[in-house]
Amino acid sequence: MKFKIIYLLFAISVLTSCHNASLITMNKATPQTFDYQAHRGGRGLMPENTIPAMLAVMDNNKVTTLEMDLAVTKDEQVVVSHDPTLNPIITTKADGTYIKANEFTIYQMDYMQLQKFDVGLKIHPGFSQQKKLAVTIPTLNDLVDSVELKGKNIGRQMFYNIEIKSVDGKDIIEHPVPEEFVDLVVHLIKQKNIVNRTSIQSFDLRPLKVLHKKYPNVQTAYLVEGKNTGDVKMKLDLLGFTPTIYSPEFKYVTKETVDYCHANNMKIIPWTVNTKTEMDALIALGVDGLITDYPNLIQ
Repeated sequence: MKFKIIYLLFAISVLTSCHNASLITMNKATPQTFDYQAHRGGRGLMPENTIPAMLAVMDNNKVTTLEMDLAVTKDEQVVVSHDPTLNPIITTKADGTYIKANEFTIYQMDYMQLQKFDVGLKIHPGFSQQKKLAVTIPTLNDLVDSVELKGKNIGRQMFYNIEIKSVDGKDIIEHPVPEEFVDLVVHLIKQKNIVNRTSIQSFDLRPLKVLHKKYPNVQTAYLVEGKNTGDVKMKLDLLGFTPTIYSPEFKYVTKETVDYCHANNMKIIPWTVNTKTEMDALIALGVDGLITDYPNLIQ
């Protein structure tokens, strides 16, 4: 009888461990293959951070993740934009005229006001291959709905890597305070049932810390830049916890950086890698994925 009880307790322990592991896997799903991410939806080919860009890149079966940036409007709509102020390089008014730098701040505008500006017709001097089309800044809600619908139709589930664009000192001016920003985003991805396919990234430590404390099941990606990105320990000490992904500026990645990340149970996904030579070199170092403006270069 004594041995039967011990065996029963052991069996329960194993089953409980397996159940917990399955929950972790469900909540922390990541691409099982190399993680090719289309930066801003592949802005080398299409207008950045737009629904047409995201839908077009889904036809490339090598791309696993749609990378994008977030801002918030005055009426608390989470929108997909890299810049907190409308970017004069890509933005035109309804009458086709251009805007000035820092003329329009998204957080000071209602979403309906934002829809009066086009972000796809003006030729971007840095991306000659980019297709031009009339398009406005979308809400994250509409973008996810569009991606999920196409995914259902073509039999694909995309992953999302979304960046909270915030800067210490710009709270209430260019964006909400970090906790409010995080709450808006997490509420939406939960509502869309994509938490297990989403990572939230930021250069700003504050939203990452909020995520870690308040929403530990949400995957985090720590964006870093500059020469000291190779000092991963120092960067992690600043953050105060180990994120799901370490995402450094690609040109500072070394084999030591990769090995340190893997030894500390982190994936390493560099940004923004825009030539085949650079891609091959980083893959040889053992990175787990790449973020690129040119998903057409992926072999």
